Amino acid sequence: MLDPAHPGEVLEELFLVPLGLSAGALARRLDVPRTRIERLVRRQTSMTADTALRLAAFFGNSPQFWLNLQDAHDLHAAKGHVDLSGIRPLDAA
Repeated sequence: MLDPAHPGEVLEELFLVPLGLSAGALARRLDVPRTRIERLVRRQTSMTADTALRLAAFFGNSPQFWLNLQDAHDLHAAKGHVDLSGIRPLDAA
């Protein structure tokens, strides 16, 4: 199974590049600091609810689309680092 894409990768590859839009230009359109979008595209930061709302309003999709990308990426990463071996499932009553 492939690793889920970081939302910044999706933003860059499916939106910015095809539209010929730079991170700085998008940031201006979203009324956010340029570094917020640049760091997201570089996979240096996570998608926030605020950014998801702004991207959804701009691109005409849903905030949940962006947050689901982040959740899938985070869960996949956590599975490789979280030790669950000491957790015993709850027995049904």
